[in-house]
Amino acid sequence: MSSDTPRPVRGAGVIGVLVVLAALPPPLLQPARTPITPEPSRTAVAIPPIAPGGSAGWPARTPSPQPSRTALPRSVPVRLSIPTIDAQSTLIPLNLNPDHTVQVPPLTNPAQAGWYAPGPTPGETGASVILGHVDGYDEPGIFYHLRDLHPGDPILITRKDATTTRFTVYRTEQAPKTNFPTTKVYGPTTRPELRLITCGGTFDRQTGNYLDNIIVFAALTGAS
Repeated sequence: MSSDTPRPVRGAGVIGVLVVLAALPPPLLQPARTPITPEPSRTAVAIPPIAPGGSAGWPARTPSPQPSRTALPRSVPVRLSIPTIDAQSTLIPLNLNPDHTVQVPPLTNPAQAGWYAPGPTPGETGASVILGHVDGYDEPGIFYHLRDLHPGDPILITRKDATTTRFTVYRTEQAPKTNFPTTKVYGPTTRPELRLITCGGTFDRQTGNYLDNIIVFAALTGAS
């Protein structure tokens, strides 16, 4: 992520929290960043465009489990684990700034992920949203390898009630920040879902921001 943060909007007949990405300048105290060069074993490639109902052109690594339509009661998420890309983090709540943009985790600790607290918690019906940086201050962030996820990959969220929810990736998308897919990301759903968001695409050295977002879509497939 960068200093670009989502902004809430109101829409007639829309249930739930919707946000769009606002193109904001970096904070005055934030020095210009240099993007991290991807490791040779994790070659960065342009994510193919998504066809309607598609999954970014990637085959699933394994047959995807069937999504669960059994929602769980609300419980705060406390930890994220993505085995495929070896990413683990505690989760901090992210709320709204005074200007109605959504907070992001501190850039001084790019390994920290956060969840959008006004929205559904993981396992509730709706789209729970987790945000994290791709890099920060010349070091990889928690979502540095987010773009490497494929349909079928698992995402584990541990909740305060000691339940571990398992989500399975079904779609990955790269979207310009100027055309953020607000409804697909934050709009209402009929089942428990998860969104992971970070920055990607071209790095603008003048603003210190990436021009795109990498978005992972996943559905609840189990809980224990």
